[in-house]
Amino acid sequence: MLGKTKIPENDTPVNVTKTQEVKPAAEPSPRPNTSVSREEKTVIGEHISIEGLIKGQEHLVIEGALKGNVEMDKYNFTVGSSGRVDGEIRAQDVNISGQLKGSINSLGKVNITKEADFFGDVKAKSISVEDGAYFKGSIELEREPHRKPDPAAAPKVSSSPAAGKATVSPPTGIKKES
Repeated sequence: MLGKTKIPENDTPVNVTKTQEVKPAAEPSPRPNTSVSREEKTVIGEHISIEGLIKGQEHLVIEGALKGNVEMDKYNFTVGSSGRVDGEIRAQDVNISGQLKGSINSLGKVNITKEADFFGDVKAKSISVEDGAYFKGSIELEREPHRKPDPAAAPKVSSSPAAGKATVSPPTGIKKES
C-alpha cells in the first residue's frame, strides 16, 4: 500500500512507502550427494514436541520429543540427553544420549552413551555402547564377507599317486658321477 494514509487518532496524513530489507547473499545449500563443508545442524529444543516424518539435508539434534520417522541418509542424527524419540531412524551416524524406542539403520556408526535408554534394533557398520547404557534389542553389523578363494579359479590337483612328485633330470652336458 503506497500513498497517504490517515491515522485515526489525529487525522494527520502520513506518507507510507514499501520498503525492502536487503539481506547478504546466503551460501548455497549443500546438495544431497555432496558432503557438508561446515557443521550445519538443526536443534529441536527441550520444550518442543513433533509428530510425523522428518527428512533433512543437514545434521539434526533432538533435545525435545519426536514421535515419527527420520530420514537423513547422508547426515548425522543425535538424540540429546533430554531427548525422547519413538520411531525409525535412517542416518549416516547416530548418537544416542537420551531415550530412543525404535529401529536405527545407520550407514556409518551408532554410538550409545552411558546416559542412553535404547529399546530397538540396530543395523550399522559399527556400534559403540558405553558402560552404563541401557540397551534392549538386536544388532546387525554390516560388513564385507571374508573373501574365500573361488573353487573354480583354484589350480586343480590330480588325485593320482604320482601327483605331487616331480621328476628332475640333470641338465644336458653335465656328466653324472658314479
